Amino acid sequence: MNTLKVGDKVPPFTVKDHLGNPQSLEKYKGSKVVVFFYPKANTPGCTAEACDLRDHYTELTQAGYVLLGVSADTEKAQKNFADKFDFPFPLLADTEKEVINAFGVWGLKKFMGKEYEGIHRKTFILDEAGLVERVIDKVKTKDHAAQVLE
Repeated sequence: MNTLKVGDKVPPFTVKDHLGNPQSLEKYKGSKVVVFFYPKANTPGCTAEACDLRDHYTELTQAGYVLLGVSADTEKAQKNFADKFDFPFPLLADTEKEVINAFGVWGLKKFMGKEYEGIHRKTFILDEAGLVERVIDKVKTKDHAAQVLE
């Protein structure tokens, strides 16, 4: 798994969000973008993480950030997740793992002694030109907005 590192250019992608709208980095050129990857919509850790970002959305946007959430869930699952928790940012339904593979966040994981393939919970902060400015490897789900803003 080749994870993008600081200074890397993010490869172009276009993936539909929870409302069926195409989302690409091109759309946000000139903005700082926070791309947060989470394993699965509507699970406890992912809900805590996305709700923390939602609760601090005003501070994040005032700091100049655009937020994009990404998982391999379907549009329908992402829509249910977004509607249930009233998320003000797009959730990308990356069922083909186009964005997931571009950022290199798919790989071997361990849970309760079992190994399996899945999405690593990571956040990438991109500069206005689409270059990786910062990578948050150890996401604190209940305090993620503070990590982004630090």
